[in-house]
Amino acid sequence: MSFLKEFKAFAMRGNVMDLAVAVVIGAAFGKIISALVDGIIMPLIGLVLGGVDVSGKTFTMGHAVVKWGVFLQSIIDFTLIAFCIFIVIKLINRLQKKEEVAAPIPPEIELLTEIRDILKHDSRVDL
Repeated sequence: MSFLKEFKAFAMRGNVMDLAVAVVIGAAFGKIISALVDGIIMPLIGLVLGGVDVSGKTFTMGHAVVKWGVFLQSIIDFTLIAFCIFIVIKLINRLQKKEEVAAPIPPEIELLTEIRDILKHDSRVDL
């Protein structure tokens, strides 16, 4: 099989396409969370700290400017994104468990269960 055919077979598998969709949605979701942190959470933190713009906070060591405010903002971004992903995964797992519980009993098992119950009630058979 040629290299291009192998690559096409790989790229068109379901898992790869699902992963591509997840990456695109994740990037868009990251932008939403960043906007939330930039526009709402960091100004509120700044307000609590006395009207300070935390995202612009820096200190200088020699010739290096350390932007600790931007770092703090990135930590808050990451924490919120990780928390949201955790909640979504938890909901998906809960839905999958409900789906497993609600799975119908195969007719063969149902029939065997009925036969067992009939035999249990028949006093001549000792189970």
